[in-house]
Amino acid sequence: MHVFDVLGDPVRRRILELLSVEDMPSGAIVNVVSLEFGISQPGVSQHLKVLRENGFANVTIDGARRVYALHTSGLEEVDMWLAPFRNFWTPKFEALATEVARGKRKRR
Repeated sequence: MHVFDVLGDPVRRRILELLSVEDMPSGAIVNVVSLEFGISQPGVSQHLKVLRENGFANVTIDGARRVYALHTSGLEEVDMWLAPFRNFWTPKFEALATEVARGKRKRR
C-alpha cells in the first residue's frame, strides 16, 4: 500500500496522532477511536494492522496487552517525497523567523 493511501484514512491519521504523544495499549486506542469515529474494535484492529504492515507502528506484547508505538519508517518515505517541495516554504519560514526576532527586539 502506498504511504499516502495509508495516510489518506482519517482513522489511521488519528491513531498516528495518538501514538505521536505516547505509546498506547490497543484497548486505549480502541476506546478513543471508537468514540470519535463510531467504529468497532475489529475495525480499529484492521487499521492498526495496516499501520504495522506499512511501517507506521510497532507493537509490543506486554502480558495480555498489545502496546503500540509510533514507527518512523513510513514517515521517512513521506519526508523524502516532500523534500523537493521544501524550497517553496523554507524561505518563507526563514523570513517569518526574522520578523518574529525583529518584533522581540522592538519590545525590549
